[in-house]
Amino acid sequence: MNQINAVTLALKALRHKPLSTMLNLLLMAIGIGMMTFVLSAASQLEDTATRDADGIDLVVGAKGSPLQLIMSSIFHIDIPTGNIPLSAQAELQANPMVLQVIPLALGDSFQGFRIVGTSHDYIDHYGGQLAQGQLYAQPMEAVFGAQAASAAGAVVGASFAGSHGLAMGGEEHKHAPYKVVGILKPTGTVLDRLVLTSVASVWRVHETDPDEAPAVHNDADRELTALLVSYASPLAVVSLPRWVNQQARLQAAQPALEAAKLFRIVGAGAEVLRAIAAGVLLVAALSMFVALYNALEERRTDLAILRTLGAPPGKLFRQMLAQGLLLAMGGAALGWVLGHVGIAILSRMLAADQNLSLAPWTIDPSEVWLLLVTLAVGLLASVIPAVRAYRTDIAQTLAR
Repeated sequence: MNQINAVTLALKALRHKPLSTMLNLLLMAIGIGMMTFVLSAASQLEDTATRDADGIDLVVGAKGSPLQLIMSSIFHIDIPTGNIPLSAQAELQANPMVLQVIPLALGDSFQGFRIVGTSHDYIDHYGGQLAQGQLYAQPMEAVFGAQAASAAGAVVGASFAGSHGLAMGGEEHKHAPYKVVGILKPTGTVLDRLVLTSVASVWRVHETDPDEAPAVHNDADRELTALLVSYASPLAVVSLPRWVNQQARLQAAQPALEAAKLFRIVGAGAEVLRAIAAGVLLVAALSMFVALYNALEERRTDLAILRTLGAPPGKLFRQMLAQGLLLAMGGAALGWVLGHVGIAILSRMLAADQNLSLAPWTIDPSEVWLLLVTLAVGLLASVIPAVRAYRTDIAQTLAR
């Protein structure tokens, strides 16, 4: 009963100072919200990048920026560095240090979702399974990833024309329509955001376009955008990238290395946001301490009267602790909601560009320790006022 009374008195005391209470709640919510946003967004983006790059040891493409090559060929959120000769695929596949080579032919999109010419091995690599229809078997047949199908309203049997370029608004290739033959189940990888077809389909679209180059091509003239390589031997880690980079038109980019560089850049920004959030939490703790201390000074007479009426010192101690914890937990709850609302907004922004998708209300394990931080802040801010309330001298206070 004493504990219930302490919480009831704490709630009444907080309602007695609404402006001060709201200010402390807001400061706490901002700090926790920023921490929640940074932790959840960084964790989800890193997990997504790890899943998309898993099992791909090397990306071979045209010379240029290695990071751009990785971003365009694995994550599909940048433009390619150029094209490479088709012969490079056979040369790499013949190398005993190479386990698998998956070709990619890029250049077009549909409603902002990239059309990727590739083999069935690409779908198998990400564990893709059919939800409807079948995989493409003939040129100009296409399979939609789950997210792309949902957003574009794709149905099996429908036809569509790809657009030139990798963003919405490009010129449509109406002379060479695709037919939707399958839709994949969600995989939680980049596969969900792609429209997949054969490499031959991509070649046909561009070789038959009256506005582009010659109508007839042979294999010596044909090109690919990139090759995704898996190693068969540990020796390939050292020797294969060096061999690729010695070729006149080829460049080797290692996803693990480039992703580490990217995460260092992103991580620096995340650390700054964490530092700002920690500063806000510190200000919230100080503000809460000042508010509770001032409330104690203003109510010293009331507390002394409660003591004379039989309230034990422990009840007053618990009341002040309860005020701090209620403020901290209320601010934490509000901050958690604000942080995940921010994730939802970011997810909609990313989805608008068909780049990445985030789960707004997924609780990351790293968020759990925020509860402990919140409890610690509330306790630290209220412990001194609570001790002073416990030690209230009835006679001296009433004599004043």
